[in-house]
Amino acid sequence: MELVIDNLSKTYANGVKALQNISLDIPTGMFGLLGPNGAGKSTLMRTIATLQEADQGSIKLGDIDVLQQKNELRQVLGYLPQQFGLYPKISAEVLLNHFAVLKGIINKKERQELVKALLHKTNLYDVRKQNLKGFSGGMKQRFGIAQALVNNPKLLIVDEPTAGLDPVERNRFYNLLSELGEKTVVILSTHIVDDVKELCTNMAIINKGQVCLKGKPLEILESLKGRVYQKTIEKSELNLYKENFQVISERLFLGKPTIHIVSNTNPGEGFTAINAELEDVYFSEIFNVTNAKSI
Repeated sequence: MELVIDNLSKTYANGVKALQNISLDIPTGMFGLLGPNGAGKSTLMRTIATLQEADQGSIKLGDIDVLQQKNELRQVLGYLPQQFGLYPKISAEVLLNHFAVLKGIINKKERQELVKALLHKTNLYDVRKQNLKGFSGGMKQRFGIAQALVNNPKLLIVDEPTAGLDPVERNRFYNLLSELGEKTVVILSTHIVDDVKELCTNMAIINKGQVCLKGKPLEILESLKGRVYQKTIEKSELNLYKENFQVISERLFLGKPTIHIVSNTNPGEGFTAINAELEDVYFSEIFNVTNAKSI
């Protein structure tokens, strides 16, 4: 199974070009969609999920024309949006059973077995009788995945799923998504680079509604091999370095900024060559698109 997006564009009534000729081939497995807030990730996810129309282009999941066969796509789609509501005074077991009814699973025994299996898969079986208002953020996210899996989807979309989760909950979520990606097309839309680094065998970076880069994370890292340098500087020097170098990231270390730059030649001046990380690739691509837009 493969999801093929071809020349997809969307412009909102206020003139914002949310998507500009997006083309992606997404195979079975975990696919990471990276980009800053406002890059167009959620617009793309909603369009794939048939929640809004595109201005032009096509999307196909196997033999399904997503933009023309919305009902067929919804039958094989699992979707966990960035924000979703839950009934706080209902237990996880009861609400998941309700979702199964809505998905057309009318046989009671079959439905009970499915709900039990999903609660085990998402590590929520022991709290199945607990009302959802008492769930932690990570537990709510895992319940969100459980409801998205009710119809055994061929395509699963998760939009910013680990934002706000503590490290333990995030690792649990990583393990769950990784297992699901073995047999399903899973799109993980996020601005957290570690999510993609830990999980995804294929990825794309989008910004300003455009695809900046796409490929396999390990192969993409090769594009910056031998070109990333690091230096710790004084705060007062930061603007000067930004004027003279391609500064792609900065972070504080012992109260001083440590900057990463991209350079085709050794810049000298106390810079140290470092191995490129996926985060460096991400910031480099965001830097390039942002500067191109400002010229």
